[in-house]
Amino acid sequence: MSRVQLALRVADLDASVAFYSKLFGTEPAKLRDGYANFAIAEPPLKLVLIEGRAGEDTRLDHLGVEVESTEAVHAATARLSEAGLATTEEDGTTCCYALQDKVWVHGPGQEPWEVYVVKADAGTLAKQQGSTCCTDPADADTEEPAVAGGCC
Repeated sequence: MSRVQLALRVADLDASVAFYSKLFGTEPAKLRDGYANFAIAEPPLKLVLIEGRAGEDTRLDHLGVEVESTEAVHAATARLSEAGLATTEEDGTTCCYALQDKVWVHGPGQEPWEVYVVKADAGTLAKQQGSTCCTDPADADTEEPAVAGGCC
């Protein structure tokens, strides 16, 4: 089963977890320091909350499609490349407390999309060194855009 992922950067993680738990009638599937995700059955949705800066409005961090296998990620990579989209692959990356294979593309408004598979839980390991995972592009020291606003 594939499902769409919506990742939001929120100023108050605790309040957001409380709100989305009530909205969707379920508790987070994963809750870590500065991070939560919900595996919502109906409608099928992976909702990811990434703690942002205090006082800022909630904003879109990135979008994604969670798939069931690395083969599905590779098939998506081939399909997207054949369609003329620039892709960036990350195989075996540790991001948002999970080991993942993924491919990134950007929409016409530079909105980042990932197609990814979660291969294993990474416990308390937040991200791989040098990865753009779970980082706020506003914190970047360079003018070059990051691969994505975050990941999960």
